[in-house]
Amino acid sequence: MNFIDLFAGAGGLSEGFIRAGFTPVAHVEMDSAACYTLRTRMAYHYLAEQGRLDIYRSYLRGEISRRDLYTHIPEPIFNSIINRAISEENNPAIFAQIDELLDGQEVDLIIGGPPCQAYSNIGRAALKHVKDDHRKKLYLEYGKFLKKYKPKVFVFENVPGLKSSDTGIHYQNIKNYFDEIGYHVKEKLLNAKDFGVVQDRKRLIFIGWNKDIQFAYPSFIYDGVEHTSADIFYDLPPLAAGGGTAVSEYVDNASEYLTESGIRYNGDILTQHITRPHNAKDLNIYKLAVQKYQQGVLLKNNDIPETMRTQKNVSDFLDRFKVVGTIPHTLIAHIAKDGHHYIYNSLDQNRSISVREAARVQSFPDSYYFEGATEIFSRTAAFKQIGNAVPPLMAYRIAEAIKRDLE
Repeated sequence: MNFIDLFAGAGGLSEGFIRAGFTPVAHVEMDSAACYTLRTRMAYHYLAEQGRLDIYRSYLRGEISRRDLYTHIPEPIFNSIINRAISEENNPAIFAQIDELLDGQEVDLIIGGPPCQAYSNIGRAALKHVKDDHRKKLYLEYGKFLKKYKPKVFVFENVPGLKSSDTGIHYQNIKNYFDEIGYHVKEKLLNAKDFGVVQDRKRLIFIGWNKDIQFAYPSFIYDGVEHTSADIFYDLPPLAAGGGTAVSEYVDNASEYLTESGIRYNGDILTQHITRPHNAKDLNIYKLAVQKYQQGVLLKNNDIPETMRTQKNVSDFLDRFKVVGTIPHTLIAHIAKDGHHYIYNSLDQNRSISVREAARVQSFPDSYYFEGATEIFSRTAAFKQIGNAVPPLMAYRIAEAIKRDLE
């Protein structure tokens, strides 16, 4: 069965569906850095199928360039990564490109989720001056793809705040709209940690199915075992703030959890275990936050001594400095701006988490490489893509259940 991924980002949702045996027809994404990440990931999957992963590993080691890597990949694979914003103006061109890729095939699934910042509680506070955020109506553009391709099933992912945004009017409009264009739709609030992801991350997952087929919202097999941040960080070499190299060496073998989750396989190359630098003031606050956390106390901004404080606001947003605990809290794209909300839980490694650690919190495989818009590594672009993603392991479990019920 095949699928189209809309608002694809770096491909976390797609990765889960590929792992479950679905075939991508197209990924549509407006961010150019994320599109390069998607191309590189499609190169990985193609070379894996051909038994030629040595070429991909040469790329990760820096022995060949990105351009060299791409010369080994058939052109249709790259044509399937459509670097355009989904909009009324762009949709005709996107449709034409997808139609060429389909070459007469039907579409089985459409997956994806429009940008969620306008619906999230944090985003709403930051965007309170914006009167009419167009992102709140991107579900209408999503629906145009449903109307054109009429897939059997679709998956629409967003933040829990969608249900309460603007007194719930967008939530109700979305359900009514999907019903009007021919789909039964149901949503559930799902938590990534129930699917084996080491992260407390709640997401609203809408699943719709064509009214012409027999289907229902699937039941899921939950992991049942609660893993911790220690399970996903233990084999990574220790780093100082601003430390790390393009390629590193693991300090331990892959555990059963890392292998079964798909995060790491023996033979993987460790890349992008790189941290951002911090100034002395922030490092002092990080140290205090870890000390407090280890005492069972969460540091609030108004608890920081005035001589150490770097943020003047002591009335709201008090948890600006937050330690990544036993079960990491929700990873968001703000990590691209600073690491204050994702402090490594160790006095021996006084820093925020690395790009690879953030990717593991999201359950991305170590073989996943996060690209920038140029061939020069961009830590900011990588963090942004990781923070915006759907955890691949969660996506895989959802895809497995959908595939089971469709078959």
